[in-house]
Amino acid sequence: CFAWSPSPCLWHREENMNAPLPTRRDEAWRYADLKALEPVWAKLTGPEQITVPAGETVSRQIAELPVIDGVGMIDLDVTIGDKATFILHVLAHNADYGRIHVKATLGNGSHFELGGAILGSGKQTLEIVTETIHAEPNATSNQVVRSVLADTATGSFLGRINVARHAQKTDAAQSVKSMLLDRGATANAKPELEIFADDVKCAHGATVGELNKQALFYMASRGIDPVTAKKLMLQAFIADAFVSLEDDAARDGIEGKALEVLEGLS
Repeated sequence: CFAWSPSPCLWHREENMNAPLPTRRDEAWRYADLKALEPVWAKLTGPEQITVPAGETVSRQIAELPVIDGVGMIDLDVTIGDKATFILHVLAHNADYGRIHVKATLGNGSHFELGGAILGSGKQTLEIVTETIHAEPNATSNQVVRSVLADTATGSFLGRINVARHAQKTDAAQSVKSMLLDRGATANAKPELEIFADDVKCAHGATVGELNKQALFYMASRGIDPVTAKKLMLQAFIADAFVSLEDDAARDGIEGKALEVLEGLS
């Protein structure tokens, strides 16, 4: 993974402390592969704590999950200071069961940006789970997640947005779109809003679909072979997740990895 900031932020990782194995009664784990998780649960550490100082910007990219016995887990607990920005781009693909969990607590006037892609095939279960806490006024957050799923893979996004009573002028958005390449694949999207303030903008949208046959036909009529046409459409679909990454080299790196994985799916 790659991280950049104009001045160091505070990162440390907590121990797991023998936390109990989650169950499906916990909404955040309702689509998880708990059977795969159970053998490695005791080996996992607790969340990585990240503190972004007031007024600073931190950008981080995660192109692969750290895998233990087929299970890949990323758990981030991020505190974003006043007028600070945390930008995170993630790619979930390289685990039988993979989970990226991000808890972001925003200060006054801060911003949280997430761009994520889930690329699954075979019997993989992959998920991105977010908890965005607008604890102070004037903060903004934007989350864009794109999934491409083949065979009998399952891809899930669960995104909870919590707006505190005094967090007026909050502006929060989620956009979740999934593309199914095979009828046996499954996409889940569960946005959740808990809003206690009255002067806010909170929006979310979720769609599940297949490749547009009319678009494929049009591209074929222009001399583009089916394999290339499918590749171009999937590339454009996934690119939405990374458009907010301003560092060209970093964007090329994570997009390049995504395209490499897509080659295997299509």
